[in-house]
Amino acid sequence: MTERAPEPSIETTLIHHPYQPPAGFSAPQPGVFKASTVIFSNVAAMRARNWKEKVGYTYGLHGTPTTFTLEERIATLEGGAHTVLVPSGLAAIALTDVALLRAGDEVLIPDNAYNPNKELARHELAGWGIAHRFYDPMDANALAASVTPQTKLVWIEPPGSVTMEFPDVPNLVRAARSKGALVALDNTWGAGLAFNPFKLEGGLGVDVSAHALTKYPSGGGDVLMGSVTTRDPALHLRLNAAHMRMGWGVGANDVEALLRALPSLPLRYAAADRAGRTLAQWWATRPEVAQVLHPALSGSPGHEHWARLCTQSAGLFSVVFDERYTARQVDAFVDALRLFKIGFSWAGPVSLVVPYDLSMMRKQPRWRGTLVRFSLGLEAVDDLIADSRQALAALDG
Repeated sequence: MTERAPEPSIETTLIHHPYQPPAGFSAPQPGVFKASTVIFSNVAAMRARNWKEKVGYTYGLHGTPTTFTLEERIATLEGGAHTVLVPSGLAAIALTDVALLRAGDEVLIPDNAYNPNKELARHELAGWGIAHRFYDPMDANALAASVTPQTKLVWIEPPGSVTMEFPDVPNLVRAARSKGALVALDNTWGAGLAFNPFKLEGGLGVDVSAHALTKYPSGGGDVLMGSVTTRDPALHLRLNAAHMRMGWGVGANDVEALLRALPSLPLRYAAADRAGRTLAQWWATRPEVAQVLHPALSGSPGHEHWARLCTQSAGLFSVVFDERYTARQVDAFVDALRLFKIGFSWAGPVSLVVPYDLSMMRKQPRWRGTLVRFSLGLEAVDDLIADSRQALAALDG
């Protein structure tokens, strides 16, 4: 007589419950899968699983249906074919460096690049035996002359961080490629909408696009995430392998927030573009400023390159105050703003402002005076103009 198995306890049943929901559920938002452990049906299935090609799941760090969905959508946004997610925009830069550079190699970085990119090269990369030099992004010929056999990677950032110079991207790519270097582009400003980094004039394209999804793809000022995208399957495998070895994962709730925000990205980017141009043009009429730095404005450095490459512009620009105003006076102006909040990052719903000392940022500043960077949120632009106007009184206070 076969002995009947005892009924499992409630503790066990709650964990090993037999119910499976029916298939076929569909909704506008993808499901959110949170997992470190992934369950296999048998040992053979476990051994056959290949996470590198996204044909199965092995461990939460290597992907879930939720992260795979966001990666595919970001790849489409960027104009690429393969994407990996990382915990921040800076992590996207770091992953690119770690995957593509070795001791004895050299990386070239624009002098006006995002400063943490430069600091990473000065410290960690240098400590690993990877050399670096900073180049003038507004001189493609000088870049071509600077690339050596040791130069394995060239970074491009359109436009420059804070000072907003827009380089001749196709010619920079051509200069790097002519000497056999790989090209990585920080596409955070363009957000995949202003231009396609993989499809430039003359059949050119970058090898890697790094993107701080923290900015426009998130849009809420509440998520940290980055992505690295490529069209090259071999490069993707190098990036993916380094990603696995570094252990860079992202949280499912953050991925959910990005997936929810992506459909409105084109609308938010276009709104910020319109507001940014309107406010920048207003600042261009003010006697207190020496120059307004916005790629879409005639006279801003590299405007002609922007006009040839781009269809849109991020809601981001800088104002260089006239030299007659001290840094203390400009700080007082910033403190007097009411709608613009003082804070780093950009592309969220709240407009932001930060003053910068140009002498501390560039070896050879193109301007003298104090610079203030504005990031446009989603407030009414007339209210932002009124806020800027009332705060100007603090300059002479």
